[in-house]
Amino acid sequence: MQALDRGVEVPLTSDSVDLFSFFLTCGWDESVIIGVPKETVAGERRVALVPDSVVQLIKLGPEVVVQSGAGSEAGFEDSAYEEAGARICAEAKDALGADLVVKVQPPTEAEIDGLRSDGTLISFMRPLDQTNLTEKLVAHGATSFSMEMMPRITRAQSMDALSSQSTISGYRAVLLGATHLPRIFPMLVTAAGTLKAARVLVVGVGVAGLQALGTAKRLGAVTYGYDTRDVVREQVESLGARFVELDLDTGDSEDSGGYAKAQTEEFYQKQRQELGKHVAQADIVITTALVPGQPAPRLIEADAVAQMRPGSVIIDLAAEKGGNCDVTEADQDLIVNGVTVIGHTNLPAEVPAHASQMYGKNLVTFLDHLLNEGELHLDFTDEITAGTIVSHQGKLLSERLGGQLPEPPKAVEENPETTGGEA
Repeated sequence: MQALDRGVEVPLTSDSVDLFSFFLTCGWDESVIIGVPKETVAGERRVALVPDSVVQLIKLGPEVVVQSGAGSEAGFEDSAYEEAGARICAEAKDALGADLVVKVQPPTEAEIDGLRSDGTLISFMRPLDQTNLTEKLVAHGATSFSMEMMPRITRAQSMDALSSQSTISGYRAVLLGATHLPRIFPMLVTAAGTLKAARVLVVGVGVAGLQALGTAKRLGAVTYGYDTRDVVREQVESLGARFVELDLDTGDSEDSGGYAKAQTEEFYQKQRQELGKHVAQADIVITTALVPGQPAPRLIEADAVAQMRPGSVIIDLAAEKGGNCDVTEADQDLIVNGVTVIGHTNLPAEVPAHASQMYGKNLVTFLDHLLNEGELHLDFTDEITAGTIVSHQGKLLSERLGGQLPEPPKAVEENPETTGGEA
């Protein structure tokens, strides 16, 4: 089927097409080739597909080409990919030149130049932050999908890469805190005396926050969780943690997608004052608060850090967007008034094997959704496709980014009185 341009009238009948569903098929003469280039961003150890993912993809019909060394830092050697059925290529250009390219990090400008203009890219893209890359993808002509824009609906849960990688971040944050804290987590009663349990406060209880609470609890800490969304209270308490309540009006704190909404500066100022009392009592504070497309909200003031006990630790998972703590610096471990402040910006890459395994599963499920008999099948009436697509055929289609999806083709009803010609 050929691509349908907006506004073109095509003769249709109710028997041939459901007007509420229309499709674009990007066909290739042979099986779709999926390329997996090696990630080039400093510190990125993940790979888009692991060997098990390759096996699952090949069953769907495509061929897979993996750049040599793409998975080595995650513990997956070239031989494992070959055993899974993939071909190994030496150069990035060979993987980038595939029909469909899958990546972890947003593409660099050089990588975009290496894509086919009629090709497809699926990766994290940060489209609300890196608008220059979005513009370049549109100008290039490639079809692109952003994994962080996956809608939070039931049938997309197995495709939700933000959640899978946040799970790793929450786990890793607790281990970092335990490593830097000069005390142990569990309470111990020994012949040498009693050791008090560590107090862990998690601020922002989404996927990462819940994983952090669960991990800290399993290590023996006394755990506390705070979030502006009162709806997560039950989840916090189900993990054995105590829900921290502040004297704030949080009635309008969640958007339709389940993410926290930005609040007024007056709200944040009062929140910082109230939260500071709980921060001062904690041994470890893990912050995860992010608002899509905006700088991270400031939740912990420098004065609150100064009130913490020496040896305490703050792990700021929002460091990449400016941080939730006044003193956080991206990709730095600082000691401020005896408190260690950790601002790592890519915690999933610090656990690359399982992070890649989970991301690969997200991609395989998403590709299973997009591919039909080995061809890319775009149904713009589908919530998953419409929600994740960024660009297609030189046009910005993402409505969240100000684009516009194609309209369904207009039906032209047959007139039985004229089908036989003039009388």
